[in-house]
Amino acid sequence: MPKVTVDGQEIEVPDGATVLQACELAGKEIPRFCYHERLSIAGNCRMCLVEVKPGPPKPQASCALPAADGQEIRTDSEMVKTAREGVMEFLLINHPLDCPICDQGGECDLQDQSIAYGRGATRYDENKRAVTEKYMGPLIKTVMTRCIHCTRCVRFSEEIAGVDEIGAVGRGEDMQITTYLEQAAEHELSANVIDLCPVGALTSRPYAFEARPWELKKTLSIDVSDAVGSNIRLDSRGREVMRALPRINDDVNEEWISDKARYQVDGLTKRRLDKVFMRKKGGLQPASWDEAFKAIAKAKPGKDIAAIAGDMVDCETMFAAKALLKACGSNLLEGRQTGMDYDVSNLAAVNFNSGLAGIETADAILIVGSHIRWEAPLVNVRIRKAVKRGAKVFVIGPRWETTYPAEFLGQDLSVLSKLPKEVAEAFKGAERPAIIMGGAALAKGALTGGLAFADTYGLVKDGWNGFNVLHFSAARMGGLMLGFAQQGGMKDIVAANPKVVISLGADEMDFEPFADALKVYIGHHGDRGAHAADIILPGASYAEKDGTYVNTEGRVQFAEKAVFAPGDAREDWTILRALADALKVEVGFDSFAQLQAAMIAEVPALGEEGLADYGALPKSDANAKAEGTISAYPIKDFYLTNPIARASAVMQQCSSELLGNGELAEAAE
Repeated sequence: MPKVTVDGQEIEVPDGATVLQACELAGKEIPRFCYHERLSIAGNCRMCLVEVKPGPPKPQASCALPAADGQEIRTDSEMVKTAREGVMEFLLINHPLDCPICDQGGECDLQDQSIAYGRGATRYDENKRAVTEKYMGPLIKTVMTRCIHCTRCVRFSEEIAGVDEIGAVGRGEDMQITTYLEQAAEHELSANVIDLCPVGALTSRPYAFEARPWELKKTLSIDVSDAVGSNIRLDSRGREVMRALPRINDDVNEEWISDKARYQVDGLTKRRLDKVFMRKKGGLQPASWDEAFKAIAKAKPGKDIAAIAGDMVDCETMFAAKALLKACGSNLLEGRQTGMDYDVSNLAAVNFNSGLAGIETADAILIVGSHIRWEAPLVNVRIRKAVKRGAKVFVIGPRWETTYPAEFLGQDLSVLSKLPKEVAEAFKGAERPAIIMGGAALAKGALTGGLAFADTYGLVKDGWNGFNVLHFSAARMGGLMLGFAQQGGMKDIVAANPKVVISLGADEMDFEPFADALKVYIGHHGDRGAHAADIILPGASYAEKDGTYVNTEGRVQFAEKAVFAPGDAREDWTILRALADALKVEVGFDSFAQLQAAMIAEVPALGEEGLADYGALPKSDANAKAEGTISAYPIKDFYLTNPIARASAVMQQCSSELLGNGELAEAAE
């Protein structure tokens, strides 16, 4: 490891480190605009200048200079100070002086660094350059006159998202950053360029002029729009969530989030259920909590009561529902509301065992029945990294537009049992082979075929487990850990013919088989579940309660409460606790702390943040064969997959404009 001296302090740095990284290891702050840890080095802003000996007697760009043994680096010399002031002066020659009305004000790198490293006064009075605005879609607001040509947005689109939509045209003073065809950026991660932009050139269109950063309360939370469990920060003012931003977690989402995770938050205030409703004379009428509980108790469900969990429910709510049903003598619990009925006796068989970070190291990947770009955009980013390292990707299912080279093997699941010769050779020769099974494969009963494939091609080795199931429901793994599943799925619930069905935000399920039952909907939006319900009890969304979530790789994470629920809406566990009193049963908890303690006592893994241990894969049946055809994927519209997104005006606009889905639909449609 090379030894370098930074401002008189000698340190060892890893092989291949740059001078900038060496300075940061020594605790020195190096200003930068174009450099970003997760993007390739551009070296074009020149803000990170330092003095290096031995070397030419001039400042050098530290981001592009490798650290070498014996280097003496100065970050605080007069030469460096003067050079940085000069660079900042040139950057500001054409930059408009509109900080008070710029939406980036208060969290702008250019603003901060001009004060820390700039001259403090300008010497120019010539006219500034102006650039025409570019249209980058409903999510990204552009003021390209502010652009300093750092090219972060260009490199993100090409390297991370894999969609070459943003680039530079022209040279010198005429250079402009644009989407080449002046059209919207059409991919699921497009708004991450807003976080990357070090100036106010690319800002959030829906959030424009809504709030300043110092007005906002910041709350650590977890994204529930898919099963990746991206770490996010909710910024709120008063009782309203204003925006969602990514938090850095290298094991989960690195520092990116999907456009849906970022922008569905405006749906939290629209089409909300804030009163109790009961169906009277064919229509839903406002009612009181007491009336609703009396009506449920009057149905005398006894042990004929069932609970169906939706896709965004936290573990505490599911545990409270399970405790209520257990006290009533029922075990009719199900979280797979769309009807899947795969075996849940061994959770290792339905887990993303490689880990989200681990899939980057796979060298042969078979995707079965998953439109990964829509079901988990951040897993798609990881697979793209694996392909860059030389991995080969094969897909069974209908064609979708991949962001990396991939070979489609058709829609017939029988291919799992008999791979084409060259594909079979790729898996036999792979050191870290992997399979990813999506919802469409699970719905066709292909799980046993996938396990047989894992056995045939040696997907489980020392230090590597390449068998992966990719869920798209944030509640799925937590529900399975809590036993919120019937061996026969929803068919078993229907066959039991319950008198009362409690829907915990289950908006995708088919309510028709329960026509004779009393349908109680505990949820936060007037979506499909509310339209089918006989009694509506208004609950809290993920932003309005503390809760535990488990992502598709079995990672237990905790989300904090950002705001209070509107109107008469209450946290879901309190509704279930009050319902227990109405039904005259004991559930064993009176506070959230007691509920959480009881849940952790039953499933200790839910009390430890990090990866849960599900043990080894079950032994596969050597004769198991996957049959059937995957004709479609479960997600038809990336932007409208859950009640919050369907209530969001921004997500509706994205669906209409970017996917061409025409007129804006009502939530229940």
